[in-house]
Amino acid sequence: MEQRSSGRGLSLPPADAETAVQVMRARPRLADHLEPDARSDAPGAPGIPPTWTSSAKDVVGCSLGTARLWFTLGYGIVNEVYWPRVDLPQIRDLGFIVADGKGFWAEVKRGSDYSLRSLGPGVPAYEIVHGHARYTLRLRVSPDPRRDVLALECSLESGEPDLRLYVLLAPHLGATGYGNRATVAQHRGRRVLWAERSPFALALAAVDDHQQDAIGRASAGYVGASDGWQDFARNGAMTWEHLAAGPGNIALMAELPNRCVLALGFGSSREAATTLAVSSLMQPFDNLLQAQLSDWEAWHRRCGECCASPVDVPDELREQFVTSTTVLRTHLDKTYPGAMVASLSVPWGDSGNERGGYHLVWPRDLVECAGALLAFGGEAEARDTLRYLIATQSTEGHWHQNQWLGGEPYWRGIQLDETAFPVLLAAALAERGALGGIEPADMVRRALGCIARRGPSTDQDRWEENAGLNAFTLATCIAAFVTGSAFLDRAAGRWALALADFWNANIENWTVAKGTDLAREAGVSGYYVRTAPPSVLENGPGALDEFIPIRNRADGAILKASDQVSTDFLQLVRFGLRSPSDPLVRDSLQVVDCLLKVDTPSGPVWRRYNGDGYGEHEDGRPYDGTGIGRPWPLLAGERGHYDVVAGQDPLPILQTMAATASPGGMIPEQVWDAGPIPQRRLQPGRPTGSAMPLVWAHAEFVKLVVSRGLGHPLDRPRAVWERYKGQPRKADCAFWCPHAQIRSAPAGSRIVVALPRPGVVRWGRDGWQAVTETAAEDTGLGFYAVPLDTAGLRGGQYVEFAIRWEQGDWIGVDYRIEVMGDVNAGSRSG
Repeated sequence: MEQRSSGRGLSLPPADAETAVQVMRARPRLADHLEPDARSDAPGAPGIPPTWTSSAKDVVGCSLGTARLWFTLGYGIVNEVYWPRVDLPQIRDLGFIVADGKGFWAEVKRGSDYSLRSLGPGVPAYEIVHGHARYTLRLRVSPDPRRDVLALECSLESGEPDLRLYVLLAPHLGATGYGNRATVAQHRGRRVLWAERSPFALALAAVDDHQQDAIGRASAGYVGASDGWQDFARNGAMTWEHLAAGPGNIALMAELPNRCVLALGFGSSREAATTLAVSSLMQPFDNLLQAQLSDWEAWHRRCGECCASPVDVPDELREQFVTSTTVLRTHLDKTYPGAMVASLSVPWGDSGNERGGYHLVWPRDLVECAGALLAFGGEAEARDTLRYLIATQSTEGHWHQNQWLGGEPYWRGIQLDETAFPVLLAAALAERGALGGIEPADMVRRALGCIARRGPSTDQDRWEENAGLNAFTLATCIAAFVTGSAFLDRAAGRWALALADFWNANIENWTVAKGTDLAREAGVSGYYVRTAPPSVLENGPGALDEFIPIRNRADGAILKASDQVSTDFLQLVRFGLRSPSDPLVRDSLQVVDCLLKVDTPSGPVWRRYNGDGYGEHEDGRPYDGTGIGRPWPLLAGERGHYDVVAGQDPLPILQTMAATASPGGMIPEQVWDAGPIPQRRLQPGRPTGSAMPLVWAHAEFVKLVVSRGLGHPLDRPRAVWERYKGQPRKADCAFWCPHAQIRSAPAGSRIVVALPRPGVVRWGRDGWQAVTETAAEDTGLGFYAVPLDTAGLRGGQYVEFAIRWEQGDWIGVDYRIEVMGDVNAGSRSG
């Protein structure tokens, strides 16, 4: 349950519950100055500022039935429950206290002695057993497949007759802890706990073995002042029975029999939620559980019929594979089929009340996950994802950085890789003959047009932090041009391929640093940088001396572009644009292994880039806008895909990824890479407070298992491999754009002046000789092109040109492009 103190952010170490009680009872409490009437409405409005709970999830789950409910478990209790969409958390947590009424009390989530197991392979229904010297608490948790209800069977076992069980519930209706109302109510002869915040409501009901009302004494209160936790902290027993609280940050508590079943129901009103909760309780818990088991077992059987079982892997990796497929399927929404959030968690959620968390749609994460669904027969789900992406594409052709399920942007940044990925999904389905009647041509045309008009520089890299030219983004966009060309008419397709060849031929000219101090220290000639500034298009490699800010750093650090490296270049190998044996690729691996690789007890894991600030502080404090970036298991998976292409067995990488997971198999976004800090539950090689599970990481694990069996990356586009086979090809054209003004072009290539709207280009060579005036042609990709007949020019010559828009005067600027001798469009500076 929520930290109920006047301070925020305190985190207790794992300890036996009695020790935890002693620590907590010694802490100052907002309730210390209150003398509430135990039967009145609760005092202490509006409560302390709300937070979410920890992002460290044991497991996540949902049903495959009509119910629109998703749940998470962490530290052995229920954490956020989402309803009626996968982007709307409605509670912070639901936990338990065990007490004897004589001063002993223990909040079960504070203890570290608990076990968790799935009640069926790959089935999100779980048994949790909390051990204590004085009791054992057994919980079985399952959603009702037919109702918007989460059910919990509770059994408190003890030789002490005075020990009783209490449930604590912290509503956060509408995805916030502010403005909630709580009521202890009698409804149609039953005692229920209600919470509401329009237009959402919940009801908690309970029954005994005879399906009779099981809620005893109950109380509503304000968190940090008059909630049930504060009652125990102050009085050592339940002494308050407040009937109502709110609006504010509220919580509910109820006394239960030692054997009972709880039902947490959601609806548009308190009464509607109660109807669902009580209806769900009018059956043995095992009936509901069996329906959940049957549905998921049937789903896994269908997946097994479509996908061969993982080849030659240890049992623990088979189990992780099944768990990862379950995690992927769980994160799909039901109101918006095909939509998937990045994680059913809020990174460092116990330190704030952020609205978004990771329960948002990132187009990149969504396509990466849809690609993993294809790995085990999820063609229908992947088609729904493509339909969803087509429906939420902007007029210009891009998708925003992330969005709510309905398509409303949350963060409005534009990342060109996120514009390219939906094209790759359409191509992947087309490769399988699995488009199912979807006509993606218009989406593809608009997406590629947006990339052409904006690229090759992106407003944000895939880490959402810097503008410039990035190898991962370039690789993804080039692959989109190649695969997307098949959906276009012949002329537009030729232009898409010409752009792909031009960008691919220049990746090293734009993103490779040579002869730097870092290169000399690593004993290499050069390496791919993390991000090159946009000015590299005009100024060449010298632009890599420009300083690029590092985000999320308290010290405002900046480094030269040439001093920043990442693992992003591995996408070039994965997609077949470069060979794993390319000397520059190998040199870059040497550099990133020196700067980014961390050997943890779980195995080797890599940071995103040097100087990263997205992670806990040095002392383990949560990320709060600044911090220190920690290693990502996802990046270990990307390194494993390099190993596949290089002919090496990625089994050790798979074992590393599985070793970083929670006991329930949840792979985190980041793992801790410093000394242990037990009081913050931080251990080397184990999850931090970042998102867990990161669904993209589970997708990467699934893909790597399948890629290992195939002998090549599952998501490598066939058309890209057939065109390049690991080597850039000679580019026939060199593109000059007003937003991407190249200063030189290789001899033998045609210079293409690409304009955003119709116009005329007047051009000549070597001091305006042989002047020609040419109208731009519509490429069908959202830009207009004037190919200049420069293929016969030799090195040392140059082209000059001016532009006039179709309806307007000459813009008054003369542009110049040098022709570089003895260098063709396929050459590389690396």
